[in-house]
Amino acid sequence: MEYNWTISNLERRTSDGFVKVAHWQATGVDGELSSSVYATVSFEDGDINIPYQSVTQEDVLGWIWAKGVDKDAVEASIAARIETLKNPVEASGVPW
Repeated sequence: MEYNWTISNLERRTSDGFVKVAHWQATGVDGELSSSVYATVSFEDGDINIPYQSVTQEDVLGWIWAKGVDKDAVEASIAARIETLKNPVEASGVPW
């Protein structure tokens, strides 16, 4: 299983570049199957001390994990969903 964490967007104040919200996505891929989680994390004044122009995706990923996004739990949830895709426990349809 491969996992890919990305920051898809940042919301910031234009007056000082303070990052207020990070939009993140984690995707797990196992062969042809994949599953994703998308969420946001908000930051308070003073949480971020790097000028906006110098912020990297790695910085923001570190911030979201420090703010309580449990990386291992998110990846376990994605893995469980992919396992359910491989071995469904429910189905729908009609028999004809």
